Amino acid sequence: MTSVIWDMGGTLVDTYPEVDRVLAQAVWGPRPDAAQCAEVRGLRTVSIAHAIRELSRRHGVEAAALDRAYAELKLRWRTEPAPLMAGAREVMDAVRSGGGLNLVATHRDRASAEDLLAALDVQVDDMVCAPDGLPRKPDPAMNLMLLELHNLDPACVLAVGDRAIDVAAAVGSGVRPVLLVPHGSERPATPGLEPVVIERLGELLPLLGAPGA
Repeated sequence: MTSVIWDMGGTLVDTYPEVDRVLAQAVWGPRPDAAQCAEVRGLRTVSIAHAIRELSRRHGVEAAALDRAYAELKLRWRTEPAPLMAGAREVMDAVRSGGGLNLVATHRDRASAEDLLAALDVQVDDMVCAPDGLPRKPDPAMNLMLLELHNLDPACVLAVGDRAIDVAAAVGSGVRPVLLVPHGSERPATPGLEPVVIERLGELLPLLGAPGA
Protein backbone atom coordinates (compact mmCIF):
# COMPACT_ATOMS: atom_id res chain seq x y z
CA MET A 1 0.00 0.00 0.00
CA THR A 2 1.15 3.55 -0.71
CA SER A 3 0.41 6.56 1.47
CA VAL A 4 0.74 10.18 0.36
CA ILE A 5 1.90 13.21 2.31
CA TRP A 6 0.29 16.16 0.57
CA ASP A 7 1.39 19.75 0.59
CA MET A 8 -1.74 21.87 0.69
CA GLY A 9 -1.69 25.23 -1.12
CA GLY A 10 -0.73 24.87 -4.76
CA THR A 11 -0.74 21.08 -4.58
CA LEU A 12 -3.91 19.69 -3.05
CA VAL A 13 -5.91 22.93 -3.26
CA ASP A 14 -5.57 25.52 -6.05
CA THR A 15 -5.16 28.51 -3.73
CA TYR A 16 -2.45 30.48 -5.51
CA PRO A 17 -4.49 32.41 -8.13
CA GLU A 18 -6.69 33.97 -5.44
CA VAL A 19 -3.76 34.67 -3.12
CA ASP A 20 -1.88 36.43 -5.90
CA ARG A 21 -4.93 38.47 -6.84
CA VAL A 22 -5.76 39.74 -3.35
CA LEU A 23 -2.15 40.67 -2.59
CA ALA A 24 -1.81 42.51 -5.89
CA GLN A 25 -5.06 44.37 -5.22
CA ALA A 26 -3.83 45.35 -1.76
CA VAL A 27 -0.77 46.96 -3.35
CA TRP A 28 -2.07 48.41 -6.64
CA GLY A 29 -5.83 48.60 -6.32
CA PRO A 30 -8.72 46.59 -7.81
CA ARG A 31 -7.27 46.12 -11.31
CA PRO A 32 -3.58 45.17 -11.13
CA ASP A 33 -1.94 44.61 -14.51
CA ALA A 34 -0.16 41.49 -15.73
CA ALA A 35 3.30 42.70 -14.72
CA GLN A 36 2.13 43.51 -11.20
CA CYS A 37 0.50 40.11 -10.81
CA ALA A 38 3.67 38.48 -12.11
CA GLU A 39 5.71 40.31 -9.46
CA VAL A 40 3.47 38.95 -6.71
CA ARG A 41 3.59 35.47 -8.20
CA GLY A 42 7.38 35.48 -8.32
CA LEU A 43 7.65 36.50 -4.67
CA ARG A 44 4.94 34.08 -3.57
CA THR A 45 6.80 31.11 -5.02
CA VAL A 46 9.17 31.48 -2.06
CA SER A 47 6.32 31.80 0.45
CA ILE A 48 3.30 33.98 1.09
CA ALA A 49 5.03 35.49 4.12
CA HIS A 50 8.02 36.39 1.93
CA ALA A 51 5.72 37.99 -0.64
CA ILE A 52 4.06 40.11 2.01
CA ARG A 53 7.39 41.28 3.44
CA GLU A 54 8.86 42.12 0.05
CA LEU A 55 5.78 43.84 -1.33
CA SER A 56 5.63 45.98 1.80
CA ARG A 57 9.31 46.89 1.49
CA ARG A 58 9.25 47.61 -2.24
CA HIS A 59 6.00 49.55 -2.48
CA GLY A 60 5.59 51.19 0.91
CA VAL A 61 2.40 49.34 1.75
CA GLU A 62 2.04 48.40 5.40
CA ALA A 63 2.56 44.69 5.94
CA ALA A 64 -0.49 44.76 8.20
CA ALA A 65 -2.67 45.74 5.22
CA LEU A 66 -1.35 42.80 3.20
CA ASP A 67 -1.80 40.45 6.14
CA ARG A 68 -5.36 41.70 6.51
CA ALA A 69 -6.14 41.08 2.83
CA TYR A 70 -4.85 37.52 3.13
CA ALA A 71 -6.75 36.94 6.39
CA GLU A 72 -9.97 38.15 4.76
CA LEU A 73 -9.41 35.73 1.88
CA LYS A 74 -9.01 32.83 4.32
CA LEU A 75 -12.30 33.83 5.96
CA ARG A 76 -14.04 33.83 2.56
CA TRP A 77 -12.69 30.36 1.90
CA ARG A 78 -14.86 29.05 4.74
CA THR A 79 -17.90 29.44 2.49
CA GLU A 80 -16.34 29.99 -0.94
CA PRO A 81 -13.30 27.71 -0.95
CA ALA A 82 -10.55 27.68 -3.49
CA PRO A 83 -11.03 24.61 -5.72
CA LEU A 84 -9.31 21.30 -5.32
CA MET A 85 -6.59 20.69 -7.87
CA ALA A 86 -7.84 18.71 -10.84
CA GLY A 87 -7.54 15.00 -10.13
CA ALA A 88 -6.99 15.42 -6.40
CA ARG A 89 -10.15 13.66 -5.29
CA GLU A 90 -9.54 10.78 -7.70
CA VAL A 91 -6.00 10.25 -6.41
CA MET A 92 -7.05 10.49 -2.78
CA ASP A 93 -9.75 7.89 -3.39
CA ALA A 94 -7.18 5.61 -5.02
CA VAL A 95 -4.83 5.99 -2.04
CA ARG A 96 -7.66 5.10 0.32
CA SER A 97 -8.84 2.17 -1.81
CA GLY A 98 -5.31 0.77 -1.81
CA GLY A 99 -5.14 0.82 1.98
CA GLY A 100 -2.91 3.90 2.22
CA LEU A 101 -3.33 7.14 4.12
CA ASN A 102 -3.88 10.68 2.88
CA LEU A 103 -1.80 12.94 5.12
CA VAL A 104 -1.15 16.67 4.97
CA ALA A 105 1.99 18.63 5.95
CA THR A 106 1.37 22.35 5.58
CA HIS A 107 2.68 25.76 6.58
CA ARG A 108 -0.92 26.97 6.88
CA ASP A 109 -2.34 27.58 10.36
CA ARG A 110 -4.53 24.72 11.58
CA ALA A 111 -7.81 26.64 11.77
CA SER A 112 -7.47 27.89 8.20
CA ALA A 113 -6.45 24.47 6.90
CA GLU A 114 -9.31 22.69 8.65
CA ASP A 115 -11.83 25.30 7.48
CA LEU A 116 -10.67 24.94 3.87
CA LEU A 117 -10.81 21.14 3.89
CA ALA A 118 -14.23 21.18 5.53
CA ALA A 119 -15.58 23.63 2.95
CA LEU A 120 -14.31 21.35 0.18
CA ASP A 121 -15.68 18.23 1.93
CA VAL A 122 -12.24 16.63 1.87
CA GLN A 123 -11.35 14.00 4.46
CA VAL A 124 -7.71 13.43 5.37
CA ASP A 125 -6.33 10.88 7.79
CA ASP A 126 -4.06 13.30 9.62
CA MET A 127 -2.51 16.74 9.26
CA VAL A 128 0.47 18.52 10.77
CA CYS A 129 0.84 22.30 10.59
CA ALA A 130 4.07 24.22 11.02
CA PRO A 131 2.41 26.97 13.11
CA ASP A 132 1.67 24.32 15.76
CA GLY A 133 5.37 24.52 16.63
CA LEU A 134 7.12 22.44 13.98
CA PRO A 135 9.96 23.68 11.75
CA ARG A 136 8.92 24.75 8.29
CA LYS A 137 10.02 22.94 5.16
CA PRO A 138 12.66 22.22 3.88
CA ASP A 139 13.12 20.80 7.38
CA PRO A 140 11.72 17.24 7.26
CA ALA A 141 10.20 17.41 10.77
CA MET A 142 6.55 17.44 9.66
CA ASN A 143 7.03 14.45 7.39
CA LEU A 144 8.99 12.58 10.05
CA MET A 145 6.24 13.19 12.60
CA LEU A 146 3.60 11.76 10.26
CA LEU A 147 5.76 8.72 9.54
CA GLU A 148 6.23 8.09 13.25
CA LEU A 149 2.63 8.71 14.26
CA HIS A 150 1.34 6.23 11.69
CA ASN A 151 4.22 3.75 11.80
CA LEU A 152 4.81 4.10 8.07
CA ASP A 153 7.66 2.66 6.04
CA PRO A 154 9.18 5.64 4.16
CA ALA A 155 9.65 3.38 1.13
CA CYS A 156 5.85 3.15 0.88
CA VAL A 157 5.19 6.88 1.05
CA LEU A 158 5.10 9.63 -1.57
CA ALA A 159 5.38 13.31 -0.64
CA VAL A 160 3.74 15.58 -3.21
CA GLY A 161 4.44 19.31 -3.38
CA ASP A 162 4.91 22.19 -5.78
CA ARG A 163 8.09 23.80 -4.42
CA ALA A 164 11.72 22.89 -4.00
CA ILE A 165 11.29 22.98 -0.22
CA ASP A 166 8.71 20.17 -0.49
CA VAL A 167 11.20 18.07 -2.41
CA ALA A 168 13.95 18.73 0.12
CA ALA A 169 11.66 17.83 3.02
CA ALA A 170 10.69 14.59 1.30
CA VAL A 171 14.30 13.60 0.63
CA GLY A 172 15.24 14.49 4.22
CA SER A 173 12.56 12.18 5.57
CA GLY A 174 13.42 9.29 3.26
CA VAL A 175 10.18 9.32 1.27
CA ARG A 176 9.83 9.54 -2.48
CA PRO A 177 9.51 13.17 -3.65
CA VAL A 178 6.99 14.15 -6.31
CA LEU A 179 7.10 17.69 -7.72
CA LEU A 180 3.91 19.09 -9.26
CA VAL A 181 4.72 21.55 -12.06
CA PRO A 182 1.45 22.38 -13.84
CA HIS A 183 1.70 22.78 -17.60
CA GLY A 184 3.15 26.16 -18.47
CA SER A 185 4.64 26.77 -15.04
CA GLU A 186 8.34 27.23 -14.44
CA ARG A 187 9.94 24.27 -12.72
CA PRO A 188 11.65 25.25 -9.46
CA ALA A 189 15.32 24.36 -9.21
CA THR A 190 16.05 21.26 -7.13
CA PRO A 191 19.85 20.95 -7.31
CA GLY A 192 21.14 17.56 -6.24
CA LEU A 193 17.61 16.19 -5.77
CA GLU A 194 15.75 13.91 -8.16
CA PRO A 195 11.99 14.20 -7.73
CA VAL A 196 9.42 12.56 -9.93
CA VAL A 197 8.02 15.50 -11.91
CA ILE A 198 4.35 15.58 -12.90
CA GLU A 199 2.16 18.14 -14.65
CA ARG A 200 -1.15 16.92 -13.22
CA LEU A 201 -2.12 14.93 -10.18
CA GLY A 202 -3.61 12.11 -12.22
CA GLU A 203 -0.05 11.14 -13.10
CA LEU A 204 0.29 9.87 -9.53
CA LEU A 205 -2.03 6.94 -10.21
CA PRO A 206 0.64 4.69 -11.80
CA LEU A 207 2.89 5.36 -8.79
CA LEU A 208 0.11 4.02 -6.57
CA GLY A 209 -0.40 0.95 -8.73
CA ALA A 210 -3.95 2.16 -9.34
CA PRO A 211 -5.93 0.33 -12.04
CA GLY A 212 -6.77 2.16 -15.20
CA ALA A 213 -3.90 4.63 -14.82
